[in-house]
Amino acid sequence: MTNARKPATRALPVLCALAVVLSSCTGSPSGPAGTSTSGSSPVPQSSTTFTTPGPSPTTQTAVPRGVQVEEKLDVGLQLPWSVVFLPDGTAVVSERDSATVKAIRDGQATLVGEVAGVVPGGEGGLLGLALSPGFATDRWLYAYFTSSSDNRIARVQLTRDGSGDLRLGPAEVVFSGIPKASTHNGGRIRFGPDGLLYVGTGDSQRREQPQDLEALGGKILRLTPEGRPAPGNPFGDSPVYSYGHRNVQGLAWDSGGRLWASEFGPDVDDELNLITPGGNYGWPTVTGAPGRQGFLDAKVVWPSTGEASPSGLEIVDGVAYTGALRGQRLWAIPLDGESAGTPVAFLTGEFGRLRDVAAAPDGALWVLSNNRNPDFALVLRLER
Repeated sequence: MTNARKPATRALPVLCALAVVLSSCTGSPSGPAGTSTSGSSPVPQSSTTFTTPGPSPTTQTAVPRGVQVEEKLDVGLQLPWSVVFLPDGTAVVSERDSATVKAIRDGQATLVGEVAGVVPGGEGGLLGLALSPGFATDRWLYAYFTSSSDNRIARVQLTRDGSGDLRLGPAEVVFSGIPKASTHNGGRIRFGPDGLLYVGTGDSQRREQPQDLEALGGKILRLTPEGRPAPGNPFGDSPVYSYGHRNVQGLAWDSGGRLWASEFGPDVDDELNLITPGGNYGWPTVTGAPGRQGFLDAKVVWPSTGEASPSGLEIVDGVAYTGALRGQRLWAIPLDGESAGTPVAFLTGEFGRLRDVAAAPDGALWVLSNNRNPDFALVLRLER
C-alpha cells in the first residue's frame, strides 16, 4: 500500500461526562442518574460513567420508551456472528465455528451451505456477512472469514435449487492478507450508501499495525465490490479509509450518510466512533476521548468494558443500537448530526451476550445471542 500522505486530524475536546445508573427491569431502559460538566467530577455512584464529548444532542426523546421481545427464535444456532436480510425478509446468518450459513424464515432455520476455506480458532472463523447492493440481479453474498493464513473476504452466489431452498455457490476470494490471530480479528463488513464495501479489521495482537498505513490490521478499509481500493480513498491507491483502531466490530450509517463504528477497548474504554476519512483514532497510543492532538476522540466511551464490549451496530430513526457481549445488554445511543447522547440500556442481563444487531425489512430489530450452544435470535419491536 502507498502511504500517500498523513491525514490532518485534530482531537475533539471532552466537554461533558454523564453518570448513568443501570437497572435490569424487563424491557425498560437504564436511564441517566446525574451529569457533570467539564472541570467537575461525575456524580459518585456505583454505576456506569459515559464520556460523551461535544454538545449534547437535542434528540434524547428519540430513544424508545421500551423494547418488546416479539419472538425468541430457538432454532439451534451455533455461535452466530452476523445476520443480513434478503428482500423477501429471509434472515441469513453466519456461524463462526461451524463455517456454515443458515437461513431463518417463518420461525424455522435451514442449512444453506458451508463457506470453503474457513479455519475457525479463538475469535476467528466465519464472521461478517454483507449483501451486494445489486443482490436482486447478481445474487452475491459477501463473507469475511479466517483462513489458515489470514483473514479474507470472499463472495458466493446465493441461489435457489429446484425445491426453492437457498444454496451457496463456489467462493470467490476478492480480498486477502488481513492479519489473523486467536483474538482481534475484526470481521464486520457492510456496503455503504456509496455502493462500496467497508471492512472493520482488528490489530491481530500486533500493536504496531494500527498506526502503520502500510498494514491492514487495526483499520477500516473501503473497497470496490471486486475487492480493489476504492477510488477517492484518503491515502491514494490504498484500501485504508481510517486507522488507529483496536478491533472494529460494528459499522452503520445514519440518515445523513455519516459512518459510525463500534469498537472494543482493552480493559477500559470501549468506543462508539464517528468515522472521518483518513482519521486516526489513536490505538495503541490513546483510547477513548483524551483530547490529544493528532487523534480523533470517540463520541461515546464506556470506561468499563464489563458494561459493554460493543459488537454489531445498527442505526434506526436517529438512534444507534449496539449489542454488548460482556455487558449483556442492548445499548441505544441517540445521535444528532455529529454528536452522540447518553447511552440507554435495554434487556440488561436477560439474554446474555449479544453479538449482532440488524434491522429487518418489516421494521423489526433482530439481535443474535452469543452465549453457549445453542444460541438464538431475538425479534424486537421498539416502543415509541
